[in-house]
Amino acid sequence: MTAYPASVDWIRDADLAAFDPALVHQAKRCLLDLCGVAAGATRTELADMARRFVTTQHGGDQPLLFAAGRSSPTGVALHGGWLIDALDAHDGQVLTKGHAGVALLPGLIALPEARHLSGRDFLGLLILGYEVATRAGIALHASSPDYHTSGAWNALGVAAVAGRLMGLDPDRLHHALGIAEFYGPRSQMMRCIDHPTMLKDGSGWGAMTGISAALLARDGFTGAPALTMTAPQVEAVWGDLGQRWYLHEQYFKAYPVCRWAQPAVEAVLTLRERVDDPSTISRIEVVTFHEARRLHVVHPVSTEQAQYSLPWSVACALGRGTLDAEAVTAYDTPELRKLASRVEIIESDAFNACFPAERWATARLHLNDGQIVESMPCEARGNPHNPLSDKELTAKYHALADPLLGDRTATLYDTVMTLEERPASDLLGLLTSAEAD
Repeated sequence: MTAYPASVDWIRDADLAAFDPALVHQAKRCLLDLCGVAAGATRTELADMARRFVTTQHGGDQPLLFAAGRSSPTGVALHGGWLIDALDAHDGQVLTKGHAGVALLPGLIALPEARHLSGRDFLGLLILGYEVATRAGIALHASSPDYHTSGAWNALGVAAVAGRLMGLDPDRLHHALGIAEFYGPRSQMMRCIDHPTMLKDGSGWGAMTGISAALLARDGFTGAPALTMTAPQVEAVWGDLGQRWYLHEQYFKAYPVCRWAQPAVEAVLTLRERVDDPSTISRIEVVTFHEARRLHVVHPVSTEQAQYSLPWSVACALGRGTLDAEAVTAYDTPELRKLASRVEIIESDAFNACFPAERWATARLHLNDGQIVESMPCEARGNPHNPLSDKELTAKYHALADPLLGDRTATLYDTVMTLEERPASDLLGLLTSAEAD
């Protein structure tokens, strides 16, 4: 018998039906947002590549998220993580500098056992997964000098959820978590910032790794202890498990681009009504923190570059008055490319000192007539202290899901928002139905 931390007992024994109504409501907000982003992401080039890969390389009979074909549980998790990650509009958490839900939802729908859950227990497992994954992310940042993609730590959240769903005993669950940490994709985040490609945030591999780890542990495969859960220096991160709820500390994105670009977007949007014609802007100065300055691509040639481009995000916000999925999939508009060329990014020591807990930017527009208009310091909307309302999240969901689902968008919305009163199969049927192909 292997010694294991108290967090293993909490993962196995937490009463999923006892989570309070505020947590359940927040879980439904996260779930709705993830469903919308997944539906919107089906328009990306990556979506079909992901489907082809998992249906040819991961044989099985489990249905995929919003896609034709079937795959194994590992393939379903990989595909779903890739799909949601393909549109950078999903929830996140500032201290992890990354995302949990993007892997948790695919991990939950990957296993056939999920179809026998009540809707309340499905939401409970989602809550549990956010708590484990977020703490694993904070612990990894505290114990590693490198900045790893979300897949490095959200894999542990998926392993926890899958292990609970499979009914793993404490010893096997402990090994599953260790396997997930050891095999998790410790890919360097800033590489995909400097060179935006379909690699994105590693969450497809994180979801697949978490499911693989649980399946391996169930079969008796052993793993080293997960240091992000057991090392002495991270003990405080786990000490308030079940007391402090990181689910309430997730942010929601108003726009489908890197969170680091969004303070600059908010800053220029506050100035837009003071500029009659964006073509009269000769220079756009954005003052922000270092990581946002690294979002340097000016003229994106792929949706990945567009989603990781501060100049393009600012140009779209000024030129179109908004920043939506169309803005990051149609990136050849001449007027917007001209605006993007006029963006200058300046790094601020004061804003650097606030990161990652806070992300700030200001904007200064220089007009052709010599006039200068300047914003106040701005944060991205959607944080716990400046949240997107339920109405705003619903509007975002419809904007992303309507083009794929049509009339079924409303049915899925109603199912998510009443899931605690239904069997989970009601939801899974809508997420994986052939009608969504």
